[in-house]
Amino acid sequence: MVEPELVVAPVNREGMIRQKQHDYYFIRLKAVAGDLTATQMACIALVAERYGRGVVHLSTRQGIEIHHVHHDNLEDARRVLQVAGVQMGASGTRVRVIVACPGEATCKFGSIDTKKIAKELDTRFFNQEAPSKFKMAVTGCANNCTKANENDIGVRGAIEPEWTSTSCCDCGLCVKFCPAKAIERRESGSNGTREFAYTIDRESCINCSVCTQHCPGEAWVVGRQGYTLFIGGTMGKIPRFASVLKKLVESEEELYELIQKALTCHRQHGQKKERFGHMIDRIGIDKVKEEILGGN
Repeated sequence: MVEPELVVAPVNREGMIRQKQHDYYFIRLKAVAGDLTATQMACIALVAERYGRGVVHLSTRQGIEIHHVHHDNLEDARRVLQVAGVQMGASGTRVRVIVACPGEATCKFGSIDTKKIAKELDTRFFNQEAPSKFKMAVTGCANNCTKANENDIGVRGAIEPEWTSTSCCDCGLCVKFCPAKAIERRESGSNGTREFAYTIDRESCINCSVCTQHCPGEAWVVGRQGYTLFIGGTMGKIPRFASVLKKLVESEEELYELIQKALTCHRQHGQKKERFGHMIDRIGIDKVKEEILGGN
């Protein structure tokens, strides 16, 4: 007997998703920023052995799935997981589990506390309704390990470098290592004197701060710090890299406010199952930026 849609739909929303095998589901679990405790992992292993086939699947978004769970065992499996504090993930047209790299906690390149931001985004937005699936990712630096520009919302650590002439040894390493080719050495002078300066094209600069990491004389120093905010990324059948909404957001609270406005914009203008990026292309990036940023 086919289960009525009235029963199936809520199950899907709670991270229990029907497999192609009749009466079998896989359970999608929530691991914010990819983190689970050893106790939680042991519990997941127990559930996989008891209710599945003893195998877990690691998803592309840092999640864990337990496949081949019979419909009759779904509630029992969920209760066991909940005792260990393991929560269900999300599916369907809603905000999915937040993905994040380790960030400044353990990575020498990370410039932001990615896990803190991911947890706050989870608290504020996880499982909220949207016109389509809505994915968020946080990455600590321009290495972009979590592919921020492939998500509906992408947050990337950003550092605006500044050059100080008094410490510069004129080695030229900054020009060599700049991945965006944004740094240029300029020379001037008169009456037999020659002076040099290193300038940076702010439009081309991606705020990666590679120059500050490689400068032997510490002539390139960390200036303003914050977050680059991307909107509208998606992969799938019609891929689209995200657009930069704001290159340097200096306040964490402003970051959350802008993300809330972006989600609201998608709700107001998005058609059923239309990804945020495709909505942006349909109504225009300028209109979207005006609605989200206003006078900012």
